[in-house]
Amino acid sequence: MHSYKYRVTTGTSFFVMAMVAMAAPAGAQESKPMTAWEASRTVDEGDMVTTGVARGRDRLNSATSTSAIKENDIISIAPRSLAELFRNIPGIRVNASTGEAGNSYTVRGLPLVNDGAKYIQLQEDGLPVLEFGDLLTLTPDIFIRADLNVAQVESIRGGSASTFASNAPGGVINLISKTGEVEGGSIMGTIGLDYESYRTDFDYGARLGDGWRFHVGGFYREGEGPRETGMNSMRGGQVKFNVTKQFDGGYIRVYGKLLDDRAPSFINTPLLVTGTNADPSFADPRGLDSRTDSLLSPSLPNSLRLGASGSPTRENLSTGTHAKAKALGFDAQFTLGDWSVTNRFRYADQSLRSVILFPSATAPAAAFATRFGGPGATLSFAAGPRAGQAFDGSGNGLLTLSFIADSDAPDVSNMTNDLRVSRVWTIGGGDLTTTAGLYRSSQEYVSEIGFTTFFQDAVGGGRSVPINLRTATGIPVTDGGVLVYGSAGGFGNSKNTDMTYQVTAPFGSFNYAKGKIAIGGSIRWDNVRARGNIINDTGARPFDINGNGTISVPEGRVTFIPVGVTFPVNYNHDYVSYSLSTNVRVSEPFSVFARYSRGGRAGADKILFTPAVSTVTGALVNSVAGHDVLRQAEIGLKYRQNGIVLNLTGFYALTDETNSQLLTNPATGLTQLVTVARSYKAYGLEFEGGIRRGPFSVTAHATYTEAEIDAAENPALVGNTPRGQPKLLYGIRPQFDSDMVSVGVNVIGTTGSFAQDVNLIRLPAFTTVGAFAQFRPMERLEFSVNASNLFNERAITSISEGSIPASGVVMARTMYGRTVSASARFFF
Repeated sequence: MHSYKYRVTTGTSFFVMAMVAMAAPAGAQESKPMTAWEASRTVDEGDMVTTGVARGRDRLNSATSTSAIKENDIISIAPRSLAELFRNIPGIRVNASTGEAGNSYTVRGLPLVNDGAKYIQLQEDGLPVLEFGDLLTLTPDIFIRADLNVAQVESIRGGSASTFASNAPGGVINLISKTGEVEGGSIMGTIGLDYESYRTDFDYGARLGDGWRFHVGGFYREGEGPRETGMNSMRGGQVKFNVTKQFDGGYIRVYGKLLDDRAPSFINTPLLVTGTNADPSFADPRGLDSRTDSLLSPSLPNSLRLGASGSPTRENLSTGTHAKAKALGFDAQFTLGDWSVTNRFRYADQSLRSVILFPSATAPAAAFATRFGGPGATLSFAAGPRAGQAFDGSGNGLLTLSFIADSDAPDVSNMTNDLRVSRVWTIGGGDLTTTAGLYRSSQEYVSEIGFTTFFQDAVGGGRSVPINLRTATGIPVTDGGVLVYGSAGGFGNSKNTDMTYQVTAPFGSFNYAKGKIAIGGSIRWDNVRARGNIINDTGARPFDINGNGTISVPEGRVTFIPVGVTFPVNYNHDYVSYSLSTNVRVSEPFSVFARYSRGGRAGADKILFTPAVSTVTGALVNSVAGHDVLRQAEIGLKYRQNGIVLNLTGFYALTDETNSQLLTNPATGLTQLVTVARSYKAYGLEFEGGIRRGPFSVTAHATYTEAEIDAAENPALVGNTPRGQPKLLYGIRPQFDSDMVSVGVNVIGTTGSFAQDVNLIRLPAFTTVGAFAQFRPMERLEFSVNASNLFNERAITSISEGSIPASGVVMARTMYGRTVSASARFFF
């Protein structure tokens, strides 16, 4: 028999423990630390809220909606990306189809007009990874990886997030690192059983005596990944470390991170569609599986663009999304008499080079040939074993118009500092907790994006090749498959941006608790200082961009950004956020709360290149153009007793939104960024709960949402449901744990929604089922098998078209199909 205790994991919706970084009470002595093996077998029953509040407090005494995913749960879920992990958080809607990074996140019916995370801030150890979560081609998950360094993922939806973090009125998701309280570590090797992936994770922590401790960990992986690309598409890793000195009444911690990782991004795949907009039926084209394939291929053209330097830039598609980050920071907490002082600082030198294939439209080959080459136009293979031969439509007969989005962001460095001073006062027989703070950040945003547009056949398995087009008289329209060295959707899409955003935000809060009642409030003033220069392409000109000495037809119209020409950006902007709440601890296991909040979100790059910023002075045209407003009301109840947890929150939100949106022109099938200005309304009910009885546990969550467009630049959209917004998101995870075995399933689903705001073609409902089994034949050794999307569900997260096109082909984003991995983990 084994002598160790079976593990009972708390699950996503059970408990929120105190932040590992919190200092021990004054005079506390170091106790014998738990080992990493013991921690992996032990229930964590802490129930403290630390993210998005002034001071940590019992969850039932906090007027917020919070959740946590613990390390053991992350290991069981074994997500293929951060987005797949976040699908397990109540209230969060995730478009988890792009891959490792570049996914989209929103909360409780707030609009998802563009990619990224506009209303949710993604943090590491309490500080944002990017000040703005939806910069063009720059989503914050690009610079975050979940590995064995993560102790837990905390989240807060709505509530005080708008006043305790800038640009986060909808919520905060915070990855909290291990800091060495647990002795020892582990090394884990993982291999894909039905896809090519090889990954090694490690971590180790220890106490060094005299109040010192440390933790270090990271990962490295490589392989083709869950989709076939014909390339070693995923390669790289990260290392994180921290060193902590604990002393009476506080601590100081220094930490760092090195990230160098690249992964492909999967934007669209063609799907055949029949039926009606209200009841469409989808199928894969022959030779292209939307769940396991991609249109990526080593035979496709390189990115070739003419940027602001005036010289051509060449990059291969194998670059994918290549993120680099070097971060150094410190945390400190100490007491000065009755006052508690906390300061967090981090500087992150971050850069991105992303070369992303964006299949824009797919149609029968003859239709595209006629549209772009005229009657009688002919097609031929431009690369591969059949280069020069006539295009053979006996496969699926489809031709895809794709573009490469080549984004070079050499500097998206981020400096943040968060200083807070708190004190608890005894007044009138109750405790008044006051906090004052100052947040300061500087976000660099140096980026240039350009495009290369070409034809390719709609073939998966890493075998797709570019297709050449000639007129009926033999005049070439393409060169190596390339149609335009730029965007086929027109001019104004290639952009050069050199911006610095500085945010200064003083904030304060109070919470008065007496008996069973607590009343709280908080306020924040955000001042945004934007300085820089911008320019976009203004046309096309002849240029020998491939350097072969001749000007081909595509080279006769090369999109360019004028050299030495820029428009200034020079404005200051401010707005106020506030939140008021009350919480009643009705009894020991039961509390109710209510909250009203008004938050803001700075417009950042989404108002650049629009009339909101003067091209002459760089100033804002009016005082409200610089931010969007979110107003929220919440009422909820919480119950916790005898292994049962229940949290129920009703919410209501009004959102004013200015954004850019990538839309498909139904007449041409081409995509282009357009500016939208709208108002939205959403209300609903969020549930999370769980029960644990001995070795059995079940956790569940569900969010019901009613949402509509209240006002829009197109009056026909008013009253419609925002695109991609389902009525119901849900998840359930039953699990059994014994000394030797843990098994469970993770079911996450969504009801149907509309593909676009015009509310015509519908996205089908889908449910993905994950399953895991862990076997521990002896102490310190664990084997596991994990299956994601076990039943190979075609999970469509978005469709570019607003209605079924005449071609019968739509461009869709789909989640990974079934992937199965096996791991071996050794604890030491």
